[in-house]
Amino acid sequence: MKTYRYEIFTTAIEDKIKTGMFKPGTRLPSVREIKENYHLSTSSVQSGYDHLVMKGWVKNIPRSGYFVAADIPQINSEILPLYPVSKNEVFNKNVALISSRNKPSEYTSFNSAAPTDLLIPQKLILKKMQEVIREKGTSLLRYYPANGSLELRDLIAKRASQYGYILHPEKLIITDGALQALYIALASVTNAGDLIAVESPCVFSVLEVIANLKLKAIEIPVRDRDGFDTGYLKKICADHNIRSLVVTPNFHNPTGILMSDIVKKELLSIAEEYEFPIIENDIYGDLYFGNERPSGIGSFDTGGWVITFSSFSKTLAPGIRLGWMHSGKFHAEAERTRFALGRSVAPLYQELVIKLLEDHSYDKHLRSFRKQLYKQAKDVLEVLKSHFPDGSYFEDPQGGYSIWGSLPEGVDMEKFYAYCEQQRILFTPGEIFSITDQFRCHFRIIFAERITSHSLLALQNIGENLKQIL
Repeated sequence: MKTYRYEIFTTAIEDKIKTGMFKPGTRLPSVREIKENYHLSTSSVQSGYDHLVMKGWVKNIPRSGYFVAADIPQINSEILPLYPVSKNEVFNKNVALISSRNKPSEYTSFNSAAPTDLLIPQKLILKKMQEVIREKGTSLLRYYPANGSLELRDLIAKRASQYGYILHPEKLIITDGALQALYIALASVTNAGDLIAVESPCVFSVLEVIANLKLKAIEIPVRDRDGFDTGYLKKICADHNIRSLVVTPNFHNPTGILMSDIVKKELLSIAEEYEFPIIENDIYGDLYFGNERPSGIGSFDTGGWVITFSSFSKTLAPGIRLGWMHSGKFHAEAERTRFALGRSVAPLYQELVIKLLEDHSYDKHLRSFRKQLYKQAKDVLEVLKSHFPDGSYFEDPQGGYSIWGSLPEGVDMEKFYAYCEQQRILFTPGEIFSITDQFRCHFRIIFAERITSHSLLALQNIGENLKQIL
């Protein structure tokens, strides 16, 4: 596991908070004091305090310093379940918060987690579609196998093997997008009233699938650079009958964090010990900013405990509703659930993806797409860190689409969002990523739309205006 120099003082501070030596509201040593006492650079100390802020242990009060948070994480706190059915008004509010469809095109959307028209490989997709229609003709109007084209499943498995993931084509199921795959996975391994573990923050659509299946959930914090609080999960598993874990290890949405291989293996070990399946969302795995694609939890799985799913909607175009899932030892249950949801995905989409995988044009597109996303992430992050108020925090994403940020305590978030909308800038409020209000000061910034100098200037103006208000 990667270590950071600042851990020599952040670990000590965390321990003192956990043991009660540092009470909520306690003023913590200044950056200068830590720098002198531990012989660290200013940047290392600042990074360490940023890390503690992100984990929820510490608050930064502008021009005053760092203090122990009033609402520090409670390791032994009572489980907060997600009740079986969310209220309609909550659902409608959250749908409105994440949707930009009713906004005119002159808005700058930092809230839509999908590639926009300017980043979609339109010419490539339309060209391949025309080829498919000419070659396949009326056969595209017939049913395909319920589990999807065997040729497509073979190609997906072959591609996965290149990054160390052994998928068995006979256990692959082609789905109508990633969300359907998640629904099938959960419906296959749980019953109404079961308790499952989810990451926190967690995408709203995942919480809605859980609610519609009448399940309950405990939120497990995504607090640090390794991506998951395994200690908290172990405690929960020891005290409660966890029936499944839903997790996004590669470039988690909304934080953009990449889970370390050590933590991935540890999660698998916990799942094997307590005999529950891990439902792994690998939808952002192909959108890495580093030198190589990260492994999945399933790549370490030899017992079939991991159900992995993904989709081409996030990497090609949102209108291409084609996903897949590898169901492991739960294939029989997943296959029946998939069949009950109707016949296979549109043959046109299946044949399109077959062509893109066969001639490697999909991977060629990904290489340029990743470069564009990485550049945009850096441009947006630079503006956020340079022009937003002291005490703000922004996670540096390692892939995917999103930047997770927070504003200092005391900012009226409703007024902040209202002002942003007046400036024709749209963010996703942090409150929709949990059933609690713990992320009320957070928001998600998506950089999947073409970022222009105009949109960066608008973002800069919002930050500077917020400084003046504070």
